[in-house]
Amino acid sequence: MSEDGRHGLTIIAFIGSVFSPWYAWARRGGRAAEPAAHCALNVALYGPGGRWAMTERRGEALGRGEDWLRIGPSTLRWDGATLVVEFAEVAAPLPRPVRGRVRLHAAAPGRRGFLLDAAGRHRWRPIAAAARIEVELDQPRLRWSGPGYFDSNDGDAPLEEDFRRWDWCRAPLGQGEAAGSAVLYNVARRDGTAQSLALRVHPSGAIEDMPPPPPATLPRSRWRLDRPTRADPGEAPRVLRTLQDAPFYARSMIATRLCGEATVAVHESLDLDRFRAPWVQAMLPFRIPRSLR
Repeated sequence: MSEDGRHGLTIIAFIGSVFSPWYAWARRGGRAAEPAAHCALNVALYGPGGRWAMTERRGEALGRGEDWLRIGPSTLRWDGATLVVEFAEVAAPLPRPVRGRVRLHAAAPGRRGFLLDAAGRHRWRPIAAAARIEVELDQPRLRWSGPGYFDSNDGDAPLEEDFRRWDWCRAPLGQGEAAGSAVLYNVARRDGTAQSLALRVHPSGAIEDMPPPPPATLPRSRWRLDRPTRADPGEAPRVLRTLQDAPFYARSMIATRLCGEATVAVHESLDLDRFRAPWVQAMLPFRIPRSLR
């Protein structure tokens, strides 16, 4: 988010795009599908001039090395402390260009990773829970800086096979050199079990486990999507702004209290029962077109 709160940006690089209808159709009937043949760079701009792009590309558009990734006309490079993303995408459903570059500076990258399911098929690593970003966009013309976040997920099975839903929250804590963050990750698994991760990330990058705070409820989204979260005892978090509102997914800015501090957090809620519904799958190609190149 920008320092003034007017603008926001999310970038997600997918290999084996987990939300792709094309990838889901390729796997129908238990068929094997090559993940590299379904890659995409999702760029979501929030605020004035907001745009949303996620064009799926074929395997020929993918290139990668130990510290770089190319998906079509867009590239990501990581030197161990700074992530540079240069992108040239097209928004959907209205085809408008989304071009620019982002630099994310991770002062102390974290090294811990976490399993999200008992079988170890889904993994998550918060690489930089408290980072700084510099955004320079050519189309639309924007320039801003602010706090950022960098993580990675990987897995060996479709999300909807092993999870019913999950919610995630990242909240900045402290100021200046003492600035850190709290990260909450709650999953409801398909087998009926659940997991709640509650982490405090220190300025050094060290990740401390803490007891999960009590459950709390936010108002449903316009698509009637539940937005569960957790907060300090007695706290009633509230939605300040809904950044993204889809039938199966919502991203919001919320006012909450964690670790005894009042803070403004980014919250995400994902409903995979909704995602796998035929009516949702039929809508997705309009937001996730597939390139012929």
